[in-house]
Amino acid sequence: MLVTGASRRIAIGAAVARRVVADGAAVLVHSWAPHDAEQPWGADPGGPEALVDELRTAGGRVEHVCADLADPAAPAALLTAARDAFGHVDALVANHARSSAQALEDLTAAELDLSHAVNTRATLLLVQAFAAQHDDDRPGGRVLLFTSGQYHGAMPGELPYIASKAALHGVTRSLAVHLAPRRITVNCVDPGPNDTGYADEELRAGLAAVHPGGRWSTPADTARLVAWLLGDEADWVTGQTIASDGGWSAR
Repeated sequence: MLVTGASRRIAIGAAVARRVVADGAAVLVHSWAPHDAEQPWGADPGGPEALVDELRTAGGRVEHVCADLADPAAPAALLTAARDAFGHVDALVANHARSSAQALEDLTAAELDLSHAVNTRATLLLVQAFAAQHDDDRPGGRVLLFTSGQYHGAMPGELPYIASKAALHGVTRSLAVHLAPRRITVNCVDPGPNDTGYADEELRAGLAAVHPGGRWSTPADTARLVAWLLGDEADWVTGQTIASDGGWSAR
């Protein structure tokens, strides 16, 4: 399995990696800590190696590749690395994301292009590389994309991010139909407002107060949905965008 965007132990990629390792999967985790270092929340002080050490201590078969997904060659290289490590790749969890916090007045062509390259182009190239190496005699091919909540409500301060994430939401059904004859499912996860360490206490308390469930989503909530979609019980679920948000989108 390949899980992208696992640079910080507090965030979704790490939670997914923990869950699938606990379920017995061999995992190549991808990271790109320089992006996190540019953000207000900063990079994981232990680096991605801390997550790898944690997973191996728990008994997992885990490899790690650091790669900038703005590089058009990186997606195919990641799949090659995973296949070289484990012999085959049955599942792709494309969790990575670039955030830039640009509203309309702040937009730059450079950021629009970079967000598209990382969030949309790299994900599609990852799916292409995954499908190209997949052995159709092996059951249970899985692709999971990640979108955001832009299809439920406005996010005017994150235009490059939501434009690139909306594209993944939009392409999910087409990828699913294309790959269904090969018994590869393609679904898209919306993790909802998720407490991954970027919110201050005021924001955290304010959102919890108006959330139907009385709290934020957590990375572990998302990982549970991902684990189900990766499993045998979800083999007839494809082309869907599923929100794991505790009712946030239904309020």
